[in-house]
Amino acid sequence: MNQAIGPQSADVLSEYRAEFAVGEHSARHLRRILRLYLDGSGLVGVADAAELALTELVANVVRHVPGRRCRICFLLKPGGVRVEVADGCARLPVRGGGEGLEGEGGRGLVIVDAVTDRWGVDVRPGGSGKTVWFECLDGG
Repeated sequence: MNQAIGPQSADVLSEYRAEFAVGEHSARHLRRILRLYLDGSGLVGVADAAELALTELVANVVRHVPGRRCRICFLLKPGGVRVEVADGCARLPVRGGGEGLEGEGGRGLVIVDAVTDRWGVDVRPGGSGKTVWFECLDGG
């Protein structure tokens, strides 16, 4: 049986960074890391939304970034968290819906928009990549 024990509140740093080559099942592992980080930070109230949004951003990397390499960053904010997914691909994400109800893609950023308080894209100078980010704030 696998078991993960999360950090205690005093042990949690204000920022977590890691670099990955993500695959089809990476989102599950990254959600677990994010959940432990948020639980240890006392932000369990934003965990479900943050996990869902992270899953969508990781799926975009798997689907659209050559080599599937990305840097993930979780940053604690007063009353919330900012999650960043950076990659070296110049192609910008598009808020979809264009594939219709039967399509298999194009709704990821619509979901991110629905479950987060804010999100956006920062382009690296020279167009050598981007950071897609979102923020989830604990309203209660």
